[in-house]
Amino acid sequence: MISTVSAEEALRILAISTPDVLISDVGMPNTDDDQLIRRLRAGEPKGRRLPALALTAFARAEDRKQVMLAGYQAHLAKPFDVAKLLLIVAGLAERG
Repeated sequence: MISTVSAEEALRILAISTPDVLISDVGMPNTDDDQLIRRLRAGEPKGRRLPALALTAFARAEDRKQVMLAGYQAHLAKPFDVAKLLLIVAGLAERG
């Protein structure tokens, strides 16, 4: 597991490392998470898409739609059940 504090740091690490799943805390201070996933998607090779989960305090249907349109495959609102988080991550890892 690799943890970063900004979108820029995450993109630098993703340029040299390929994790099984990206989990991004959407709405972190000083971070534009839509920019993170959009830049990641723009630089991915054709046919290879890193599975990505957006964690967020925003739980409305519109919030889920926004992160999915940005490029995430899953959305989980805080607070969340750890078992649910593990199930989602396992499902994303299987797809990847």
